[in-house]
Amino acid sequence: MARLIPALFFLFAVLGSGAAVAALADATETTSAAPPVIVIGFMGGRVRHDNLVHSGVQLAAHLRTDYASGVHVEVFENRRGNEAHEEILRLLDTKHDGQLTQEEKRNARIVIYGTSWGASETVTLARELEKDGIPVLLTIQVDSVAKIGEDDTVIPGNVVEAANFYQPSGVLHGRREIRAADAAHTRILGNFRSDYQANPVKCEGYPWYASLLWKEHIEIECDPKIWSQVESLIRSKLPPAARRG
Repeated sequence: MARLIPALFFLFAVLGSGAAVAALADATETTSAAPPVIVIGFMGGRVRHDNLVHSGVQLAAHLRTDYASGVHVEVFENRRGNEAHEEILRLLDTKHDGQLTQEEKRNARIVIYGTSWGASETVTLARELEKDGIPVLLTIQVDSVAKIGEDDTVIPGNVVEAANFYQPSGVLHGRREIRAADAAHTRILGNFRSDYQANPVKCEGYPWYASLLWKEHIEIECDPKIWSQVESLIRSKLPPAARRG
């Protein structure tokens, strides 16, 4: 940018103020700040976005600690999909003019994850971004339960990679398989099965009725092995974290 300044003064002298201003605008556009990597999480059921009992909220807290800048991490209740969509559009609008250019869309680096109904909302948000022409790096579903009017099975073609973690037991159990709407553009990393009847996990801090009625569904949500894998997948899409100390 420093080398452009003398050239712009030359243009001002040769072409006049109008042309120089246009050239300056072009230079500013080509050097506009890149948007942050955006990580969006969705909670299941009626769980609040800030309830640290839940692994999805804990994951977001870990990422915020390691990435003070360059990565925007936000968790939403699953009913707030529209708000999450609007927040993504706002973050991508680096020129702050209320309209996304093709360049701003191409610069998008987005990861979306969710649990239960939140996993269903993950796919729905990705599909809304597809309508906008905005790519998504990765979607992750954990014991995905489809919300009424939503399809959590087919991953839209704007998603580069998608992963599905599920358990098959109990009244509430996850989607066993996800598939790509366009296999040429979307890679399904896997449909990863866990069995909590054979390998139970102790969950602390959950309401007694949740553990009684939806035991296995709760266990996958608090299984540290699952969430370690989820976090690793997300971090693979992020820049190197700043070293502590």
